[in-house]
Amino acid sequence: MEVAIVKQLQLVGKSTIPRDILAGLTVSVMLIPQGMAYALLAGLPPIYGLYAGFLPLLIYPLFGSSRQMSVGPVALTSILVFSGISAFAQPGSEEFIQLAILTAFLVGIVQLIFSGLRMGFLANFLSLPVISGFTSAAAIIIAVGQLKYFFGLEVERSNTVFNELIDLSIHLPALNPYDLVLGSVSLALIMGIKKVNRFIPGALIAVILGTVATYFFNLTDHGVEVVGRVPEGLPSFGVPSITVEHIINLLPLAFIISLISFIGSLAIAKTISAKNNHYPIDANQELFSIGLSQAVGSFFQVFPGMGSFTRSAVNDDVGAQTGLASVFAAIFIGLIMLFFTNYFYYLPHSILAAVVLSAVFGLIEIKKSINLLKLDRTDFYSLFVTFILTLLLGVQTGVFAGIGLSILMIVYKASKPHFAFLGRIQGTNTFRNIKRFSDLDIDQSSIILRYDSDLFFGNAKHFYDTVICSLQSNPEARLFVLDASTIAHVDSTALHYLELIVEELDKAGIQFYLSGLKGPVRDIFHKAGLNEKIPFDHQFLNIEDALQHFHREQAEYERKVYVQQRNIE
Repeated sequence: MEVAIVKQLQLVGKSTIPRDILAGLTVSVMLIPQGMAYALLAGLPPIYGLYAGFLPLLIYPLFGSSRQMSVGPVALTSILVFSGISAFAQPGSEEFIQLAILTAFLVGIVQLIFSGLRMGFLANFLSLPVISGFTSAAAIIIAVGQLKYFFGLEVERSNTVFNELIDLSIHLPALNPYDLVLGSVSLALIMGIKKVNRFIPGALIAVILGTVATYFFNLTDHGVEVVGRVPEGLPSFGVPSITVEHIINLLPLAFIISLISFIGSLAIAKTISAKNNHYPIDANQELFSIGLSQAVGSFFQVFPGMGSFTRSAVNDDVGAQTGLASVFAAIFIGLIMLFFTNYFYYLPHSILAAVVLSAVFGLIEIKKSINLLKLDRTDFYSLFVTFILTLLLGVQTGVFAGIGLSILMIVYKASKPHFAFLGRIQGTNTFRNIKRFSDLDIDQSSIILRYDSDLFFGNAKHFYDTVICSLQSNPEARLFVLDASTIAHVDSTALHYLELIVEELDKAGIQFYLSGLKGPVRDIFHKAGLNEKIPFDHQFLNIEDALQHFHREQAEYERKVYVQQRNIE
């Protein structure tokens, strides 16, 4: 695998290093409160959020093809970790922590295997509407899960978002007004600063002000729950606790996170690349670099993460030029862990909840849903079904449902592709869809079909039915022309149905012509012996040649009939 940092170092100069340092500092300032908040969201002590934002930032730039993407903890993978592992261990317990670290190891291994098998194309099998529906539902689940901290309530997490809302409403009279004020002011501050200038670290400002207020006004005496002691020092080396039972239990979760984190990270990398002269992004290289950062990171207490859209966007906007920006961010995070963790003792959970809420609001894509409803209802239904299933059944089941739905969409669209019956634009040799143009010359003796897909077992019967139905609705037809210019492959099932079509047409006394046949398909016809049933003189470069040949044959046939009649007379 190519070492990407070598290429990026060639871009380093006197002008790039200051920009990378500034970008690294900005990202680290964002990551500190976010990482701690996402660790709590994942059911882990806050320090693990800093661990997850440290080593991956050092490893990813070595092999990642994106120069600006910032990897680390995010809300989406954190809620997946919590929902997947809480079935096997109590959140916050030592066993839970070990399982979270093991999950990161398994995620990394799965992604490294996928990379080795060149399976970056897997990203194509989860459609954007399905991802949007899942992330929107996950954002709501995340937000509801943070409300108990926001209101200062002692409420157990429920297995569904609706049960959690019911429990919250029951306990709402016991809310802590101090937590509510801290959370509300922090959320308003973060959102307000974000609107004014996204580069100002609103989350960090809220964390600092909230921590200072809690300390000086003794808010812990009023029931405000704080982070407490945060261990100092860099993450220590340790081998993840691996057992066969744990692997079996966690492998489905690891597969889900592998797929989601790869697709999300790849989308971020491509988006940022498009803003920077479209420098190349390699999907398999992204799989390798993200997988390596997770696998190696798990030996240093990292839980699963991925590319962060907000931190990556800010990293790019501030002016990051190379992967060194991520390295500088990791250095700043390391300094915080070494010397400043004691200052987090009085950080309220309600403020961390506000940090999470401010981040997940952007994941709820209402505008995209409305646009899809207008643009493509099939995609909208996919989004909506994934959204509902994720809310009702949870994030893990929602992901599997989304994957299944994406595959079903692919199968459905492939089984019934677009096709068009063609007519001639008046005065030209150009042919267009008769449903889209009203002034076409249509010869009732000829049927011209363009089938816009390869022919294979999934759509062969649909192709056959389309041809037969067209013959039934055009009893005057004496010629059927298949415009094969959009067909690049034909499998054995489709060949069988083509032979049936030729036989049906022959029985009906209708000629079958091919137009625009591609070389690879012509080779398949030759190997299958189909050229005996569709001879070369019935295969043409274009539709016009096919029609002229047919009309010449018809004229010649009529001339012969006329001569025979004259001879009889």
